[in-house]
Amino acid sequence: MAGESSRNGRGIDRDRKSRDLGGTSAGGHRDFAGGGGGGGAFQYLIVNPHGGGVRDLLKYGVRGDARSGVKFLESSKGGEFVGAVASDHRWVIVVSVIARRLIAFFGRPMQWTGFLVDIVLNLLSENGNFLGLLSNLIGGNVVVPRRDSDTFISIIGHLDGRIDLYKGMNVPDQHGDAAFEESIVRVELGNRALMDLCIMASKLAYENEKVVRNVVVQRWKMHFVDFYNCWNDYQKARSTQVFILCDKPVDANLILIGFRGTEPFDADDWCTDFNYSWYEIPKLGKVHMGFLEALGLGNRTNTVTFQENLQLDKKKFALANGANASDSEALASTSNDGFGPQTAEMTAYYAVRSKLKNLLEEHKKAKFVVTGHSLGGALAILFPTVLVLHEEMEVMRRLLGVYTFGQPRVGDRQLQRFMEKHLDYPYPKYFRVVYCNDVVPRLPYDDRTFLYKHFGICLYYDSWYTEQKMEEEPNRNYFGPRYLIPKYLNAFWELIRGLTMGYTHGPEYKEGWFSILVRVVGLVLPGLSAHSPTDYINSVRLGKEPMFN
Repeated sequence: MAGESSRNGRGIDRDRKSRDLGGTSAGGHRDFAGGGGGGGAFQYLIVNPHGGGVRDLLKYGVRGDARSGVKFLESSKGGEFVGAVASDHRWVIVVSVIARRLIAFFGRPMQWTGFLVDIVLNLLSENGNFLGLLSNLIGGNVVVPRRDSDTFISIIGHLDGRIDLYKGMNVPDQHGDAAFEESIVRVELGNRALMDLCIMASKLAYENEKVVRNVVVQRWKMHFVDFYNCWNDYQKARSTQVFILCDKPVDANLILIGFRGTEPFDADDWCTDFNYSWYEIPKLGKVHMGFLEALGLGNRTNTVTFQENLQLDKKKFALANGANASDSEALASTSNDGFGPQTAEMTAYYAVRSKLKNLLEEHKKAKFVVTGHSLGGALAILFPTVLVLHEEMEVMRRLLGVYTFGQPRVGDRQLQRFMEKHLDYPYPKYFRVVYCNDVVPRLPYDDRTFLYKHFGICLYYDSWYTEQKMEEEPNRNYFGPRYLIPKYLNAFWELIRGLTMGYTHGPEYKEGWFSILVRVVGLVLPGLSAHSPTDYINSVRLGKEPMFN
């Protein structure tokens, strides 16, 4: 995530010390001036894993000392609220703090490991695997992979090498077939081809711009629009990637926005998933703070930035906080040019919104779909949420659907109520796909304090790829004791299944050695291996029940 490079091309010397792993402001403490501003209308709760020391964590975790626990919490609601949270919800906070401290501790080794795995996988693939690499070494003809090339594939891409769409149906190849063209974009539940396009786009979002462009244009025969490497002001890095495509360059029917998700060896991504900090927006509800930061909508080191970005009337907000008329006009204008009000760097929400509005104006009949896997799924559902908050109703009327895969929770029950009327009428538009024991959809906890809740239609697939439509996946917080033994037995079955899929379902489903290795890791950490896009692609393509009953 260093400098101008994409995530696949980030430098390995990135400094993580000022990140979500415990960063502070220049003054050595967090600046919450204005936090929870607007007369108390905006509120927040931050779980800071480095707010206290190891002794404080032990006293809090072992003895239940709430005074020690308070050191890990910061809130606009004051000490009494923080004390009550620390007393009543000790283990949720302890788990969050320990998980994020461990991830921070292993952050540098994770970074180096990811760099090494990237290089080794691409050395093998670009030199014809092990024997080809050995032959090229002897002959002095080794192909050295370049991170910014159209042949450099991400770790996720090596986990599942499938590129083509469902049953080889590349949409624009069929443009002469009006019925097929309509089937891709028609507003109808149970469109497996559209679901497949979304999961494949979600997987493709992990690649660099050149790979994305080549696959969209050469393999899918669609129109590549743009790739954005967007700024996260809290992480001080271009750590949010998103691309846009249309089904065809002229008179498009479909616009797709694909957000990149959690990378396997990225400590910041995993800390975001285990972070329970929230920001409460009037009318909207409580929203995951880290996801808002990834969209470029604020920075917790100065919480007033969230209000500046999320307040509809920026001019009125600026004047109320002492800005002069010219300053407030400039602030109000920033929402239209792809840049946020607090930084000159391009941020994901503003950049994508600006391009989407232009595309919808250009393609009068087009509707758009938003998709993502893992962290990308969280951003995919938050993007239309903020569009509604900003009263972009003309844009929202063109929304075809939101399809997420292995998505973590993004907000509370009030957020669900706020969005349901925009996503359920006149037909459901938000579908959340969950595979079996995937741990990420179970994060952050569905807890009385942190209040994170899923919403939308959950399409749950078990390890036999049997679909169930439900409100919430089983074992919603993952650590239920009655699920412990079944999780490990299931991980063993998934390993056996992975070794035999090529024989039972055909060569398209054969898993490579790297995917099998991840299955082996799943024998120890089943929730992590179940997060692989492989099972999400298989779920969409092999689901045994009709997509919707």
